[in-house]
Amino acid sequence: MSAAEKPFAGFPAEQAVSERDGVYLRQAIALSRTARERGNRPFGSVIVAADGTVLGQGWNSNSELGDCTAHAEVQAIRDASQRHGRDTLQEATIYASGEPCVMCAGAIFWANLRRVVYGIDDQRLRVFRGERLDQRDVELSCRDVFRAAPFEMACTGPALIDEASQPHVGAWK
Repeated sequence: MSAAEKPFAGFPAEQAVSERDGVYLRQAIALSRTARERGNRPFGSVIVAADGTVLGQGWNSNSELGDCTAHAEVQAIRDASQRHGRDTLQEATIYASGEPCVMCAGAIFWANLRRVVYGIDDQRLRVFRGERLDQRDVELSCRDVFRAAPFEMACTGPALIDEASQPHVGAWK
């Protein structure tokens, strides 16, 4: 199959992740399946300290909570922030099954998280979402938001694209 025939030709290249990052990114992907099983859009997120301690986790809960801000990353930040301050989160990594949207990227910044690893990117997600207006997003990469921060924010992704894509197959209208 030529590059032109591949469904994601021209999209961002997959980035390699360390074994450790792969473990936690797969946890976020597992949480995306939990979100889908509960009737939500399939996104999950995990916040992990430098020593490997899970500080917080969440899945998209929009449908079950009736809260349009209940994205996986926001839920993970809410979970972690109940027990850990911004100084602790500064040394942590947030793993997201999908590229953080503009709102989530802002929340990641405000939580003082300085490192992000994500699975499927926003461009590939748009293929699953289609053109329905109620499924569209602001077409701005999280990297654009992070570049505007007054401090460096490391961002790795897309990674484990095939695995991160699976919960989205058939999940969108």
